[in-house]
Amino acid sequence: MLGLQTYASSSEGESDHEDATKSGSASATEAIPAHLLPVDKTHSLSTAIAVCAAPAVVPLGASAVPRTLDPTLKEVTYNPRYEEMYAPVKGPEHPDLTMQQRAPRNTLAGYVEKAHINAFEFENQRRTFHTYGYALDPSVDEKADGQSYVGDLQSAYDDNGKTVFEAPKAKKLRKQEKNDRPEDIEGFLGPWGKFENEVSVAKPNEQERAELDELLSKRHKRGRIPEDKPLEEKSTLHIKDAYDYQGRSYLHAPHDLGVNLRSNAPPPKCFLPKAHIHTWSGHNKGISSIRWFPKTAHLLLSGSMDCRVKLWEVYGERRCIRTFSGHRQAIKDIAWNNRGTNFLSASYDRYIKLWDAETGDVVSRFTTRKMPFCVKFHPDNSKQHLFVAGTSDKKIICWDTRSGDIVQEYDRHLGSVSTITFVDDNRRFVTTSDDKSMRIWEWDIPVDMKYIADPTMHSMPAVTLAPNGKWMACQSLDNKIVIFSALNRFKMNRKKTFTGHMVSGYACQLDFSPDMSYLVSGDGDGKCYIWDWKTTKMYKKWQAHDGVCISALWHPHEASKVATAGWDGQIKYWD
Repeated sequence: MLGLQTYASSSEGESDHEDATKSGSASATEAIPAHLLPVDKTHSLSTAIAVCAAPAVVPLGASAVPRTLDPTLKEVTYNPRYEEMYAPVKGPEHPDLTMQQRAPRNTLAGYVEKAHINAFEFENQRRTFHTYGYALDPSVDEKADGQSYVGDLQSAYDDNGKTVFEAPKAKKLRKQEKNDRPEDIEGFLGPWGKFENEVSVAKPNEQERAELDELLSKRHKRGRIPEDKPLEEKSTLHIKDAYDYQGRSYLHAPHDLGVNLRSNAPPPKCFLPKAHIHTWSGHNKGISSIRWFPKTAHLLLSGSMDCRVKLWEVYGERRCIRTFSGHRQAIKDIAWNNRGTNFLSASYDRYIKLWDAETGDVVSRFTTRKMPFCVKFHPDNSKQHLFVAGTSDKKIICWDTRSGDIVQEYDRHLGSVSTITFVDDNRRFVTTSDDKSMRIWEWDIPVDMKYIADPTMHSMPAVTLAPNGKWMACQSLDNKIVIFSALNRFKMNRKKTFTGHMVSGYACQLDFSPDMSYLVSGDGDGKCYIWDWKTTKMYKKWQAHDGVCISALWHPHEASKVATAGWDGQIKYWD
């Protein structure tokens, strides 16, 4: 307590109390308890040396520790000072750098030196360089004297370094007749006055006329497809017995086969083919189309990319009967008439030719200077003189074979026409096109009665009508076979879709078995596929050809015989 008392006392009062303290200390110490007695100064810590526990730091007056920045940094997390940002790069040099890499750079391409130039002078020199090919040397050196040039130095010295601003003015234009007086109604010219000595007659002289005629004839030839010289159309008979003892040709169906080829009824039950029984080979290139002889199917017609059409026996010795040659380019499609006496061949040489199947002669030729992609005779016996062809210029054209004239054009598709299929007792026909649509037409009416197009639809380059005439099987290029109703509504049957094969990019021809229990198709890998019609289940597939299997046809009178054609140039017969 006395210690606290002395601590709180002022400096002036210390001397006044010293005596009182000294006199009363003896009596007071006796009365005060020991723990309240003041501490003896000899034992107090107040006389000890003060210890500073703070760390040693750089004093404020000294220079701050310099921070370094990595030159490759893209982002800095603090505000560096100017000296830190623009300090020179320090550290050991890369030993493998070339002189070019070691040189200082301030852009990706190199070092750009700063120069200050007047905007007018810069534009003046730039235009001078583009016009005359020279300009003042823009380098800023101690030696620069303003007389050195870059570019075409010879022109610069010849012109004394004149710029476009100092260049001589252009020559004066020809004098023009002027009459700007609006009151002169008849003679007012305005800006449309003629020049002096101007000739206003545009009639060419003899020399100019000859040049114009030559130019026009060249243009006319360039735009026109050159007319080729007529190719020799011939046919070769490969068999000796073209006629039998009664004078009947090979077009007559034989009776002694054990199969009634003239029957309209299909076989009672069809079976899956199991074995390869024959190969017809004779084409040099891939086959594009095969067709049975109408009704009897005792002959097989094949069109090939070697520009030839061949006729084959299906029964007996299975020989090649006749070869028809008359096209310059590959055959695209072939079609028989109802009686089988004539057939059409459509080729990439833009011609459709009508052949006599017995004599091998060409009856007539048809062309619109566009490629025909499909041909088909009208199926009615009363309209066998009419046939339709789908062409590359989006049209379906109907010809009359008697006169050779075009009698109707159906022009509504937006792409080249791929297939033509007659439905509904031949009163209507269905066409598919590269525009991914299907159109239904009434015969002889050039406006489509129905247009089927869906965002999910793909192009359908092959279509086959079912034997009962109720369904159409369409080869879709998204590796599916889709089924459409061939009656009134032409609706897609979404429950019947046949998949598993690869046809993307190929117009693989497909077919039904005669009793409509199976569906057969080739594919792009050379395989042949057979599906069940009711369940859409794939029943069989086998490797039929080395290349693309472009066509598969089921024989209309045989329960289990299928013909396939491929791009390997062979036609194979399976049973």
